[in-house]
Amino acid sequence: MKAAICFEPGTPLEIRDVTIDKPGPREVLIRTAATGVCRSDLHFVDGSYPAPLPFIPGHEAAGIVEAVGDGVSTVRPGDAVVTCLSAYCGHCEFCVTGRMALCIGQDTKRGPHQHPRLSLDGAPVNQLLNLSAYAEQMLVHEHACVAINPDMPLDRACVIGCAVTTGAGAVFNAADVTPGETVAIVGCGGVGLAAVNAAKIAGAGRIIAIDPVADKRALAEKLGATDCIDSSADGAAEQVIELTKGGVHHAIEAVGRPASANMAVKVLRRGGTATILGMMPLAEKVGLSAMELLQGKKLQGSLMGNNRFPVEIPRLVEFYMRGMLDLDTIIAERLPLGRINEAFDALRVGDSARSVIVYN
Repeated sequence: MKAAICFEPGTPLEIRDVTIDKPGPREVLIRTAATGVCRSDLHFVDGSYPAPLPFIPGHEAAGIVEAVGDGVSTVRPGDAVVTCLSAYCGHCEFCVTGRMALCIGQDTKRGPHQHPRLSLDGAPVNQLLNLSAYAEQMLVHEHACVAINPDMPLDRACVIGCAVTTGAGAVFNAADVTPGETVAIVGCGGVGLAAVNAAKIAGAGRIIAIDPVADKRALAEKLGATDCIDSSADGAAEQVIELTKGGVHHAIEAVGRPASANMAVKVLRRGGTATILGMMPLAEKVGLSAMELLQGKKLQGSLMGNNRFPVEIPRLVEFYMRGMLDLDTIIAERLPLGRINEAFDALRVGDSARSVIVYN
């Protein structure tokens, strides 16, 4: 199969012919239909986050099940599926207490002495985030995918696997937005736009989109933002505080930069909560001042929107099918695998929403 491989951080991905193994016990072989281009992959490709080399990136995907291994009970050949990087073992402390996105079990991976799932010229190729979705096929544990409505277009379904699960999950799970509350979304890429759309579904009273790019602010308005603020303008935070008469109940950071995280904290009202979604540089810190703590403000992280994806992804698919979730607006363009490096270059500039790689 064709796959995009990272041999060295900071260099273009190479399209190579990779060998994929047959599914073992509890494994699922998937023919990839579409893969979203996510900034999280870019962090690994550019070397901001460590990953064993060589590896195939890609973690936001949808496809069709081709074969299953022994013991698989959740999907069967022919099923349309969405994959998710938060594969879960089902029996660690986090899984059994309902925090599946934090799973630390190793059962979803092959051991070091087992035959690798992916190889190139007989040498192992590392699987990134349990998936490696910039490839014509994926071999994953059954707890890394979920069957969805077969009528769902797969080039839209793929972005649910990360961008929508993360952005919508921040609204529904981490922030638990109550109808009528005010929400600010800092950063209007794929994750931020999904959070805007979810805040509308949740009944937020005011949804403020904050981004320096005018086109992204326009997309946010189409998806339900009631107000849009240019984050590069002087006094942007003060504008939000004035609009909301004291700040927002919830601020969701969806960029992964210290400045945007600080913005999320700054626009909070007394008792408000900032939820950080973006992957910031590993050495960075975000905090609350002593006065902000006395004002009851809260700061929290949220990995993949605190998702329970086997339940939530099919629900998000139905939101799309019923016209509530606007994935068409979130997706900027569709490209073949051979243009993956162009998609990453566009992501580095940061002017577009979500690009999607599609396969024949």
